Amino acid sequence: MKKWAVGLLVIGLIVLVIGMGIVRSYNSLIDLETAVDSSWAEVENQLQRRADLIPNLVETVKGYASHEQQVFSDVADARSRLIAARTPEDRMAANASLDSALGRLLAISEAYPELKADTSFIRLQDELAGTENRIATERMRFNEAVQAWNTTIKRFPMNIFAMVFGKEAKSFFEASPRAQEVPQVSF
Repeated sequence: MKKWAVGLLVIGLIVLVIGMGIVRSYNSLIDLETAVDSSWAEVENQLQRRADLIPNLVETVKGYASHEQQVFSDVADARSRLIAARTPEDRMAANASLDSALGRLLAISEAYPELKADTSFIRLQDELAGTENRIATERMRFNEAVQAWNTTIKRFPMNIFAMVFGKEAKSFFEASPRAQEVPQVSF
């Protein structure tokens, strides 16, 4: 075999190995990005489940506390913003408003012993508590997927591939500062 043929074969093998490395790296980025998107979809799924439960909870509480119109209005407005939000950042902000409004709604129930004993209210409150636990779990999984994504695209040499393919860091799901506040209810 001639020298130029051997040289061409070696160059071809090097190009093939490099090409396979690029394909493997790109596919790795796609796998991680899909995991982030999938995790976010589960967060949205649980947020929607909660939004679907809220009208029933509000109607049950209304029967006992009809004079609390502002709280009911706040819950309805926050729910509408959550349903209308399109980006993850908008959904996170709308969710923070809904958390606050629901906290005030549930605090109202403390003032009505007969409401707390109502089986419909108890069932709805249990469903809502279960949903809140699911949301917390999905938020955690989303943040874990974002962490894996962000770590991967910042490490060398993957950072070069990420830059070439236009892949950017994702935002974590963060609790709103209002989540630290205790809801205040006054009668």
